[in-house]
Amino acid sequence: MVWIEGGQFMMGSDHHYPEEAPAHRVKVDGFWVDRYAVTNREFEKFIADTGYVTVAERPANPDDYPDAKPEMLVPSSTVFRKPPGPVDMRNHLNWWFYVPGANWRHPRGPASSIAKLKDHPVVHVTFEDAAAYARWAGMELPTEAEWEFAARGGLEGAEFAWGDELVPGGVHMANTFQGDFPHRNTLEDRFEYTAPTGSYAANGYGLFDMIGNVWEWTVDWYQEHGKIDSPCCTASNPRGGERDASLDPNDVARIPRMVTKGGSHLCAPSYCRRYRPAARMAQPIDTSTSHLGFRLIARPKADPKAG
Repeated sequence: MVWIEGGQFMMGSDHHYPEEAPAHRVKVDGFWVDRYAVTNREFEKFIADTGYVTVAERPANPDDYPDAKPEMLVPSSTVFRKPPGPVDMRNHLNWWFYVPGANWRHPRGPASSIAKLKDHPVVHVTFEDAAAYARWAGMELPTEAEWEFAARGGLEGAEFAWGDELVPGGVHMANTFQGDFPHRNTLEDRFEYTAPTGSYAANGYGLFDMIGNVWEWTVDWYQEHGKIDSPCCTASNPRGGERDASLDPNDVARIPRMVTKGGSHLCAPSYCRRYRPAARMAQPIDTSTSHLGFRLIARPKADPKAG
């Protein structure tokens, strides 16, 4: 882990997606953070030690999804599959598929394995799965503010975790998508899907893959930044919204959502410019995908003799 000295920074952005605005000043206390996202190798140790079964490996409870077809209630997860050609970009179901048998052990579907992916970030983990791992490890998931502060690497206001140029000097700094999303990836960064952790340069704090590769869970319930109380004032160690506030009133499923950060190998200039520290996504807590993982933090415990 890496020690991140606390401090103030400008969180969010006024120049990109609406959910990132308004930019507002935030203060966080110091904390330790994983240098890398949790890998398949590390997650495998957790499973061996605890016997834990991830959400994607369990059949869904019919009471939770009363309108679902029975074949949709089997152990499954969401997998990106590249279509053969251009598709309607308004419909994400053209590249996302609910695949029975897909889980952290089988990231591309039941015929795939992690045998050669031990140092890749674990994927197909829900918020519940990530939280269970954190408890086992004696650590915690970061808040959105802690995650973003760490991702910026000390670069106040920079667009990316390494500066203001996406590919400085032609060098790819993160695992993202090049070409025409979702059907043609030119692989200029060398990777079609996830990359081994640490494949790209660290940010200013010595942290790897804070941008791209996989989205990462935080412990904050999702709310729009526009709902913060005082965007003009410095908030100290802020936490996200409340569970009920994370619900989209136009969403039939009404599944609570947490904030995920960092973008993934599927973020492309032609579709999703969320490979930035300020970027954020509302992720349903019951949903695992082939491009979503996590890393942990540890906050220093207060000295019981202090004061």
